[in-house]
Formats: sequence, structure tokens, C-alpha cells
Amino acid sequence: MIETKIRKVGNSAVMTLTTEMLTILDAKEGDTLFVARGDDGSLKVMAHDPSVAAALEAAEIVMDENRDMLQALA
Repeated sequence: MIETKIRKVGNSAVMTLTTEMLTILDAKEGDTLFVARGDDGSLKVMAHDPSVAAALEAAEIVMDENRDMLQALA
């Protein structure tokens, strides 16, 4: 487990990613990261993955096309 700190920058809270974390993520400054919440409340940080981006884009299209039905089910 790697420990990091949260600090305030302007009106935002920022988590510092160490060089070790960036290496593990295969990411660099300026890259896009995805954060997903697990069923247990944990957070998973993932480097940009084109297949994930494509799946999210497809899901957004489906949600837009079926907005009324999804709202009725909610």
C-alpha cells in the first residue's frame, strides 16, 4: 500500500501521485485518469484506456436514448 496526502489547491482538494504511483499506472503528468468506485466503497484509479473510454461513450449514448425509461425505473 502506498500512502499519499490530500492538500488544498484553490477551491479543490488534490491528491499527490508519487513517481512510484505514476510508474505503476504507466501514466505521466497531463494524462487522463479514471476513478471507479467499488461495491465495497473503495476507489480504483486507472490510467486512460481507449476501450474504457469507448465503453463509457457507448453507455452515454444508450442512456441519452433511453432517458425517460431509465428515469421511470429509478
